[in-house]
Amino acid sequence: MTVEFTVFKGSENQGIVESTTRRDEPTGNEVLVKITHSGICGTDEHYKHADMVLGHEGVGTVEQIGERVTQFKVGDVVGWGYTHKTCGECEQCLLGQDQYCPNREQYGTHNFHQGSFGSHAIWDASFLFKVPDGLAPEHAAPLMCGGATVFEVIESYNIRPTQRVGVVGIGGLGHLAIQFLAKMGASVVVFSSTDSKREEAMRLGATEFYATKGVESFDMAKLDHLMVTTSFLPDWKPFLSVMKPKSTIYPLTVDFSDLVIPIMPIVLAGINIQGTVVAARSVHKRMLDFAARNHVTPLIEQFPLTKSGVEEGMTRLREGKMRLSAACARRQREAAARFSILDPLSRRDSPAPSGPVSSALTSAGRVSPTLTPDGTTTHSYDTPSDLSSVLGPKPSYDHPYPYYEQYPTPSRSRVLM
Repeated sequence: MTVEFTVFKGSENQGIVESTTRRDEPTGNEVLVKITHSGICGTDEHYKHADMVLGHEGVGTVEQIGERVTQFKVGDVVGWGYTHKTCGECEQCLLGQDQYCPNREQYGTHNFHQGSFGSHAIWDASFLFKVPDGLAPEHAAPLMCGGATVFEVIESYNIRPTQRVGVVGIGGLGHLAIQFLAKMGASVVVFSSTDSKREEAMRLGATEFYATKGVESFDMAKLDHLMVTTSFLPDWKPFLSVMKPKSTIYPLTVDFSDLVIPIMPIVLAGINIQGTVVAARSVHKRMLDFAARNHVTPLIEQFPLTKSGVEEGMTRLREGKMRLSAACARRQREAAARFSILDPLSRRDSPAPSGPVSSALTSAGRVSPTLTPDGTTTHSYDTPSDLSSVLGPKPSYDHPYPYYEQYPTPSRSRVLM
């Protein structure tokens, strides 16, 4: 028996294409998920030129399970993020650092025929996460990548409540980092280009705020950690001068440009530059539990999970217009913001909602856009051996992700529900 569902794909001309796909019903360790919400991430923009289903911040309800699935039941609310599957046998997997598995399957390199921009997906149960009670699905979606990324830094690099932690940018990643750090008791020092986001940063939990535009140095106590969440790399000189000896900088920016940074301040102060990517499954689960217990809430705006809704959300993301009216604002120029998309695909004759369906946390300034679906049907495919048959010709430049296209992505919100 097969299942059929609607998906939204990229294309050579970067337009969104609505398509229908079929797959065998789930067996073994597979789970059929009816997608209710999806985040929009800047990475989705990078893959918009490829003939692949977009979206990697999915949340939905379990509709069917394979015979070996024991951790989920029909009706459970689950989500998934950037990593699809790992080998489970290599050194990194055995150490519990599966996001670094050299044989991992992930967004942009595998499973091109399904993603979170669609009505359903068939997923490996080992890489699904139960959404805790008390965490709304529209808020869980932006956490599946953005939340996992910043929480990995906090958990894996031993950030403590007694420390001073800088956050550069108040976008999709930044506004979540501020909340996580504040809720765990750290002193959160926020940097943004202008004073316009000061009030928002303080509402989110910042203890200090500094505008960076035109600033050559900061008069402030030094930092133990610095998380750079903008979509572009900053001028490092002002930040190096406020780092403690043996402190650590985490560049979370997705950027294939060179890292150009003065070496002597790093040498003389023993400053660490630490790379990191999404989160291990154990950390991902703790992140969701922490968010539910401590009310870490992505700021969201909702759109329908339709072709036009996806196009609108991605266009606003690309143009840096992710702001809500009144006190809510879409991430504009700093980090990756997120939306959630609801899936009205099951009722095609129903008119899609126009404008924002809801504005969450109007007392807070930035938002993670969110689309709202009403969807049905499902799909998932095996990865073809020849990637070019799905994604088209490889770009002329060379980097680890052959179908990743570099775009000037705004550093603010991205989330579909």
